[in-house]
Amino acid sequence: MNPLMVLTGLALALGLTQPAASGDDFDDIQLRRPVEYSPEGLEMVDLELVLAVDVSSSIDEAEARRQRDGHVAALADPDVIDAIQGGGYGRIAIMYLEWADGDFQRVVAPWTVIETEADARVFAATLAVAPFISGRRTAIGAAIESSIELMDTNGYEGMRRVVDISGDGPQNSGPSLSEARATADDRRITINGLPIVSARQNPFRPSVRIDVAAYFENEVIAGPGAFISPSNEHDDFVQALRKKLIIEIAGLDPALILGNG
Repeated sequence: MNPLMVLTGLALALGLTQPAASGDDFDDIQLRRPVEYSPEGLEMVDLELVLAVDVSSSIDEAEARRQRDGHVAALADPDVIDAIQGGGYGRIAIMYLEWADGDFQRVVAPWTVIETEADARVFAATLAVAPFISGRRTAIGAAIESSIELMDTNGYEGMRRVVDISGDGPQNSGPSLSEARATADDRRITINGLPIVSARQNPFRPSVRIDVAAYFENEVIAGPGAFISPSNEHDDFVQALRKKLIIEIAGLDPALILGNG
C-alpha cells in the first residue's frame, strides 16, 4: 500500500486531519492568502520557528510524548491560530527538532507552513507517528547551532526568527553554549526558553541541583525580546507553551501575557 495512504489513514483515525471532501476544506481555502516571495525567491512568513525539544537521558519516552502532545495541543489552540492569521503574511514556518548529545539533533517534523487549523493538524500527524529515540547528555549549544543552520538552509524568509529551547537541566556536553548564544544574538535570532521543573529524576543520572528556570534565564535565552516561560506538569506545560507561542507569533511584549500569570 502507498505509504502516504497509510499515514493519511492513521491521521484520520487519530482525528488529526479530515477527509478531503469536507466543507471545512472550502473554508480553509478561503482563509489562505496569496503567497509572497522575497527577491531571492524565498517564501515570506511572519515567523520562522524551531521547536527544539530535549530528549536527553533525564527525559523518558512518556515525558517526550507529553511534550509532543503539548506542542500539538498548543498549536491547534484557536487563540494561536488567530495569532497566526493576524500576522502581516498570515503564515509561519515551523519545525520540530529533538536534541540531546553534541551529535544528536534529529528533525522529527520538517519545515511546515502553518496558516490554518488544517495545517496544524498535518503537523500534528507527523509528530504523532514519529518514533521516539533518546539521547544521553545535554548539549544546548549544539541544539542552538543546529537550529540556526536549519533556518539558514530552509526556503523561507521570516520577519522574525525564533528558537524555542525546552529542557529540564543544564548543559553538560557539546560545543560552547555562550558562543552559540552570541551567534544567535549577532544574527538577531531570538532564543526563548521553556524550562521544565520536574521532581522526577532518572536513577542513572545525577540529580539536577540547580534552579532550572534561573539557569535558562541567565545562560540560555538570547536575542531580541528573549524570555522564559517555566512549566511543571503536563497541563501547565501546555498552558505555558500556548502563551509563549502567542507572544512569539504576534511579536508581543512578554510582560503583557506572562505578567498576568
